[in-house]
Amino acid sequence: MPHVKPLIASPIASPILSLDCAAAARQIENFLVQTTGRQLHRRGLVLGVSGGIDSAVCATLAVRALGADQVFALLMPERDSSDEATQRALRLCTHLGVRHVVEDISPTLEAIGCYHRRDEAIRQVFPDFQTDWRQKIVINVSDDDLIPHFSIVVEEPGGETFTKRMPTEAYLQVVASTNFKQRTRKTLEYYHAERQNYAVIGTPNRLEYELGFFVRGGDGLADVKPIAHLYKTQVYALAEHLGVAEEICRQPPSTDTYSLPQTQEEFYFALSYDRADIVLHAMNNGVPPEEIAPQLGMTASQMKRVYRDFEGKQRVAERSLRNALVIGEPD
Repeated sequence: MPHVKPLIASPIASPILSLDCAAAARQIENFLVQTTGRQLHRRGLVLGVSGGIDSAVCATLAVRALGADQVFALLMPERDSSDEATQRALRLCTHLGVRHVVEDISPTLEAIGCYHRRDEAIRQVFPDFQTDWRQKIVINVSDDDLIPHFSIVVEEPGGETFTKRMPTEAYLQVVASTNFKQRTRKTLEYYHAERQNYAVIGTPNRLEYELGFFVRGGDGLADVKPIAHLYKTQVYALAEHLGVAEEICRQPPSTDTYSLPQTQEEFYFALSYDRADIVLHAMNNGVPPEEIAPQLGMTASQMKRVYRDFEGKQRVAERSLRNALVIGEPD
């Protein structure tokens, strides 16, 4: 049976995070049928498959809705990607019986300067950084910080690691450079969608969708987002119901963007996904931070800091999901 990380007991979260998986699957499948053919007038669906839980659930639901012959999967690794994730994605595609293609995006990223620009920024912090070193960004939060700050972790080929706080300009350049990866993948998804008259599936769950854990013009861009209303814990429950492979269900949520293993928690949310789900649900339902704090083993001041951080992420996400501003439209 797939491993699903248990929720922290919370009477506030339990009513909404308990999911009728059969009903949820039917609803999403009907949604995909209606939107693909009747609203978008497309013949099928394209999606990127990463080897993670969200894309696996979306691919499975797409096949259940339209049939395997109307779903096309893209695997788009690059030099920093996990080989294990790619192999999981391949096995999923084979199991579902969908047409799929592997598009290595490393040459495109090399040509556009993704790796060079990233390494240039890292050398602002570690001047000796070499191309064969591994790296990742981690988020640092404390009650004293009005906003989080970020550190870069680098690892020499021998395995020794070093960590330093990043200046803002270096952090922004590293993120901007690595965002080429998501935007390149989305370009390929739309190429394959347009050549087949298919629609593009976006795979964010509610935690990612509402808190802006996506790249504008990259993984934030899609024609349909079938699980954007589901909290991450609900996606895990739905995956178990759908029979998604255990090897996918047991994987912790990962960015698979940097060469060192990196969880979404240490890069963006600063909380495990089950705790972040509970906080987001509490915020969405007007629960004061001091009420939810004891249920997560946090102080009121810590929870106020989390609320402040999440509210800021929500504002950025809302702006990113809107259409471009035009003359005469209020900002």
